[in-house]
Formats: sequence, C-alpha cells, structure tokens
Amino acid sequence: MAPATKSISSSRIPASVNEYTILPLSIPATDSFPHATKHYLYLRPNAPKIPTDNTPRELFVVNLPIDATESHLRSLFAECGGGARVERVEFEGQRTGRKVTAPVTSKSGGRKRKRGAEEKMVDLPEMWDRRVGRSGNTCVVTFVDAAAAEMCVKEVKRNVKAGKEIIWGAGLGGDKVPALGAARYLSHHTLRFPSTAVLQASVDAYMTSFAEQEASRSRALARQRAEPDEDGFVTVTRGGRMGPARQEEAEEAAKKQKEKAKGKEDFYRFQMREKRKEKANELLKGFEEDRKKVEAMKMRRNKFRPN
Repeated sequence: MAPATKSISSSRIPASVNEYTILPLSIPATDSFPHATKHYLYLRPNAPKIPTDNTPRELFVVNLPIDATESHLRSLFAECGGGARVERVEFEGQRTGRKVTAPVTSKSGGRKRKRGAEEKMVDLPEMWDRRVGRSGNTCVVTFVDAAAAEMCVKEVKRNVKAGKEIIWGAGLGGDKVPALGAARYLSHHTLRFPSTAVLQASVDAYMTSFAEQEASRSRALARQRAEPDEDGFVTVTRGGRMGPARQEEAEEAAKKQKEKAKGKEDFYRFQMREKRKEKANELLKGFEEDRKKVEAMKMRRNKFRPN
C-alpha cells in the first residue's frame, strides 16, 4: 500500500533553504498524541569533507522524526522519489560508531594501556528491537547508483512544487516495523535476558578477538627480543623465557647490524668522542712502543761500549 498523498496550499512553505530541499510530511494521530501534526525533512546531496566513491549516490537527510526507521525512508522515497531504489540507510549513531559494544584490551603486569594503542570492539547482544532517535537526528541514504539519487532529488522537488503532502509511514504495514509504546518495553524486558546461545556467541567473539590481540602482542615482544636496535642492543622485555641464542646467530645478527650502521659512524656526538679517544689511545700505544724500542737500542749500545 503506497503512502497517501493530497494537495495542500504551500504558499507559506518555502521550497528550499540554503542547499536543502524542504519536504513537508504529515504525521497521523496516535493513541499517545491524538492530533495530526506537520513535520519537515531537509535533504540535499551528501557533500562530506572527504568524499568517497559512494558520495555521488548518497543523500543527506536532516530533522528525522524520532521513530524513523530504514523501512520508513525506503517507503518515503519510493513514493516521493519516483521509485528510486535505496541500498541502505545509515543513521547518525551508526556512522559515528555508537553501538552497544565492549572493548577488548590486552593488559599485562597491571600497566595502563598505552595512548594510541588499537582497541578492538565486540558487539554485545541487542537490548532493543527498535531504536528511537533524538529530535533532529540525521542520516545518509545510499541509493543503488548515482542516477537513482539524482532522480530522487528531482522528484522530491517536483512534489514539493506541486504542493503534495506525504503521510509519514502510510505505506508500512503493522508487521514491517516493531511497535512502539508498551509493546516496545515488553520486548526490551525480554531481550534483557538473552538466550544461552546468544550469550555464548558473544563470549566466543570476545575471546577470539582477545586471543588474536594477545598473539599479536607476543609476536611483537619476540621480535624485540630477537632483533637488536640501531645501537646494537637487544631490548629486554617481560614475557616467556627464551633459550640462549646460538653463537652463530648472535654473530650473524651483529654482522648485519654492523653492515647496516656503515656510513653512520660519525652521526652522533658520542661516536665522534669515541673515535677521537680510540685515535689518541693508538697514538699513545705507538709512542710507548717506540720508547721501548729506543730504550732497547740504548741498552744494546751500552753493552758493547768499551770501558
């Protein structure tokens, strides 16, 4: 059943504001609020600061009703968007990562997690069968292609100009979206106690992610214990004990490090000091050797000199 439409006088309603097209909606009366009311959507082609390949087929929608779902928006654009096919709808919380999640952290020795360290998240069991957004919420509607997005914008503008009003949710049956009101809270009460299978799946996902993080950390520590740094030192790390390295492996690692350090002997100030000290020691050693030679020659000369 398609959303009902009827002609109204729209002389007081502007067709657009800035870059946004204004789409008037009629929200029918409900048991909690027995009066029909008007609501206005603002939409335009999506224009993020960093465009992606999907940007040409995206539509940015502002001021969504608090009960808006993907089914509502699919039905809405099927009616007033010329039947444009919607691929997906991403609401504001979904695009910023606001989900019910648990952080997976790998800590050892009671140390705090380093700033900037990667923290994986695992989804927890859902507690609500239908989310209710805040007032003025936004979303990004992605169509199947750029042509569908352009056609949708043109058809919406044409409907606004013709003065047609779209009734919000008129094309949805009672079984297409979960009910609100008391039924929603009864469902929430049931979902608060998930089944054993759901809990086990959540725990398995958490432990799998934790094991992957621990394995990655162990590989990084092993790499630090096995490879010397730029100065030829091996980092001492806590963790599992490793057997002593073989002499051949140690010599090979030292040789590789020496070759890698070629051309950098005078890079640091302490290296220049060490080089001057070694040169001075060599000169002093040569002087001592020459002095001993002279003393030996004198002794031999005095031995054969007649009295």
